[in-house]
Amino acid sequence: MTTSKTVASSHTLISQLMLPSHSNFSGKIHGGYLLSLLDQIAFACASKYSGYYCVTASVDTVNFLAPIEVGELVTLKASVNYVGRSSMIVGIRVEAENIQTGTVKHCNSSYFTMVAKDPNGHPVSVPTLVLSSPDEIRRFYKGIKQLESKKNRETFEETLDYNSPEMRSFVSKHNTILALDSK
Repeated sequence: MTTSKTVASSHTLISQLMLPSHSNFSGKIHGGYLLSLLDQIAFACASKYSGYYCVTASVDTVNFLAPIEVGELVTLKASVNYVGRSSMIVGIRVEAENIQTGTVKHCNSSYFTMVAKDPNGHPVSVPTLVLSSPDEIRRFYKGIKQLESKKNRETFEETLDYNSPEMRSFVSKHNTILALDSK
């Protein structure tokens, strides 16, 4: 197994024409269909980089920025942005091209955490990531910050008293009705 690999070695690209069967009731491409494509490219990218079967540990961010129309050519571009011992953060950019005009729009940015598994289903070490540009360093740094933010959020939420007067007051200010006390 290679002990280190470049970000470029993980680059993965998928293009697909959007069909009417991919659309929702408003005629735009269904978000769930796009999520399936995102999961597929995250798997392909992480498996290509690690050399192992990979599973989705978490979908950390999915930002829908612009709707995708039926008839547009959607291109998903993925790369490994961060590696831990057995985990990788895969960054994905989605663009849609109007194939008649050539106009391209950025439609989605997503980050998936993938874990490499050995044939017995146990986590396995992945190659060290070689960073070759300031942009790759920026993405790696954002991956570290993303993990720190997730850990801080989990720690903070564990300490919250969701039944405290302060929490009830906070929640009641946000278009809600507290029905905890009515039985």
